[in-house]
Amino acid sequence: MNNHHPTAEIEVNVSGMDCPSCAEKIEKVVSRMEGVESAAVNFTGGKLTVRFAEGKTNVDEIERQVQKLGYETGKAKREIVDKFFVEGMDCPDESSLIEKKLRELAGVKSIKFNLLSREVTVAYDARALSQDRLMKAIAETGMKAVSAGKGADEEKTRGHGQLFFTIAAALFIAVGLGFSSLAGRPDAAIAFYVLAMAVGGWHIFRKGAFSARNLSLDMNFLMTIAVIGAAAIGEWLEGASVVFLFSLAQLLETHTMDRARNAIQSLMKLAPDNALVRRDGKDTVIPVSEVELGEVFIVRPGDKIPLDGKVLAGLSAVNQAPITGESAPVAKKRDDDVFAGTINGDGSLEVRATHRANDTTLARIIDMVEEAQAQRAPMQNLVDKFAKYYTPTVIALAALVVFVPPLFFAEPFARWLYRGLVLLVISCPCALVISTPVSIVSGLASAARHGVLIKGGIYLEKAGTLNAIAFDKTGTLTIGHPCVKHIIPLNDTPPGEVLGIAAAIESRSEHHLGRSIVEEACRLGIPARQVKSFQSIPGKGAYAVVDGTPYYVGSHRLFEEMKFCTPELDEQMEEIEKQTETVVLVGNEATPLGIIVMVDAVRRTSQPALERLRDIGIRKMVMLTGDHRGTAAAIAHNLGIDFRAELLPQDKVDTMHELVKEHGNVAMVGDGVNDAPAMAASTIGIAMGSAGTDTALETADIALMADDLSKLPFAICLSRKTLAVIRQNIALSILIKLAFLILAIPGLATLWMAVFADMGASLLVIFNGMRLFSVKESMACPEK
Repeated sequence: MNNHHPTAEIEVNVSGMDCPSCAEKIEKVVSRMEGVESAAVNFTGGKLTVRFAEGKTNVDEIERQVQKLGYETGKAKREIVDKFFVEGMDCPDESSLIEKKLRELAGVKSIKFNLLSREVTVAYDARALSQDRLMKAIAETGMKAVSAGKGADEEKTRGHGQLFFTIAAALFIAVGLGFSSLAGRPDAAIAFYVLAMAVGGWHIFRKGAFSARNLSLDMNFLMTIAVIGAAAIGEWLEGASVVFLFSLAQLLETHTMDRARNAIQSLMKLAPDNALVRRDGKDTVIPVSEVELGEVFIVRPGDKIPLDGKVLAGLSAVNQAPITGESAPVAKKRDDDVFAGTINGDGSLEVRATHRANDTTLARIIDMVEEAQAQRAPMQNLVDKFAKYYTPTVIALAALVVFVPPLFFAEPFARWLYRGLVLLVISCPCALVISTPVSIVSGLASAARHGVLIKGGIYLEKAGTLNAIAFDKTGTLTIGHPCVKHIIPLNDTPPGEVLGIAAAIESRSEHHLGRSIVEEACRLGIPARQVKSFQSIPGKGAYAVVDGTPYYVGSHRLFEEMKFCTPELDEQMEEIEKQTETVVLVGNEATPLGIIVMVDAVRRTSQPALERLRDIGIRKMVMLTGDHRGTAAAIAHNLGIDFRAELLPQDKVDTMHELVKEHGNVAMVGDGVNDAPAMAASTIGIAMGSAGTDTALETADIALMADDLSKLPFAICLSRKTLAVIRQNIALSILIKLAFLILAIPGLATLWMAVFADMGASLLVIFNGMRLFSVKESMACPEK
């Protein structure tokens, strides 16, 4: 029975929502429904978008749930996204054939292929198509599609069958050779050669027939023609040898590709299948898929953590390397976040689940890596364009070789037919076409294993061509958690009063400086105050009415614009900022009341990471910040990089445009949330500290899962190494093809040599690409 449930996505019009809290309520209730993977409400557009597993819930149930909350629903737009495992889809020719067949169906919205995992993902209109109809269309190409969840076992069975037939073909050839050389029975030898061709080549001939029916000249069709042609001119041993070698090469290629697949599948095995959950006062082991949000689970010493969650009790060191790539264990205590797939140390932890099993950081990483595999890199598009013209050109050359010498120069037809058949075998560009994707996928998987999530081959390629990098200051180059160092009162205002006013206003703000001010006020026991009319002043500060009096809190720049700063105050603040300290001014509508001095230390990993970036040739590095020029200058001087200070969000975008114009390929490194506009303006957006941060994982092109820059030089070096391997593979593929083209025309290459060269080249590029799986940081970025 098929346990896989296709994923459906619907968009429902919802009316009656009066405020954002209505949208939050709908999201919360719908997301808790069984089978629902995600629910998002666009309040202004009045739309609810839901992704869910078909068979576990349906459109009507979702609409009824919304209606129970008191809202009206309109007609739903329905699109299903289904993933199929395609048995025998081994090369780009076969994926092209499937795509051609599926494109003929009305209702198909999009098609994505992942050759490495032999999967095709189809988005289609459920009103026009069904899963069975899609499977039937794929079957018409000679390949069998099954739901993605059950394909591996069936493929293993198919592999065993092909191994048996390949061995049988080898035995029949050996017996035929025995009859031919030892017994002097050429007739009996031919019978065994025919048996070898039939047994070892049935799967090749079957695929070739389907290709011919669909007007697609793939490798199987060309091999079928070559074998038939060899038999027609009496080269029985040659034909049998071609079948055996091609079948053996396919087995070896499948085995090596399986090794590549296992690298991604090993990520899926990081998280345990079960969790020890506390229910009704008892600890019970249940599957992780059954753990509900908010439930408490126990993590014993040495166990893998089953789900993302927040620590309620306990103290332990957790190995987060599977997610972040950090080598040293990280101490975890109450209120700290933990991630599925990480390994608990010596302590025991009680954790409240914050994400379901299909929505953990690990699950999102796996989904994104698989999605990244399906995206085509620019170099792959170039190779595919070359292959598109290469194959028909060589087939045309083969036709000329077969017919021109016999017709115009009275040469023996059989001799030139044989040479033409050799050219047919050489015409398939399998090694060339597979050279790029196997290297890209290997690079993506290697990066993920080291805590670097790269969203696709295009970004893996671009990372290797970076000339400049811009860094956000707060939380990227610095720790990002500034603390209150001291308070300088002005105009006879008590320090506690200054801090209390600032804390009252900042309690309504999301700014990182504001959170630190609030924490300091709580630590000192300063009582909360009544706050009204809060207004954020983007990039500068905030305004609010505290206990009936209007106050401002913000940057040096804000108070300069308000004409509150005297020359003496300006000088005092500039001296503070020269010490890499940040000033936050507090004042009423008439005068400044005090200065809160805050300090945000530079990360200890920032300096070594920047030095490594210089070593690997990054010519320009610049820090972008909204902080005062004095603070920025001091930090930039210590790190040895350029800086731009006092930038508003739009200023950062304009700066990125300037850098891209001057230096070409430029990366923007930040937190992936506040820096999203600047990242969008860069060549590549790189988010740091992305583990557990949904927005950063979604918005960044490259996500560094650990909260430091040490992985950035590795990501760039891995990209360069991947590009080098791709170039090696392309050169190797073309040189081997060119050599055999030159040898084939004068008759110096045989059919079995052509098969051996073609499949040998495929194996070589696969093995060469797979070297990237085992790349370590020291190998990717060797020390000078």
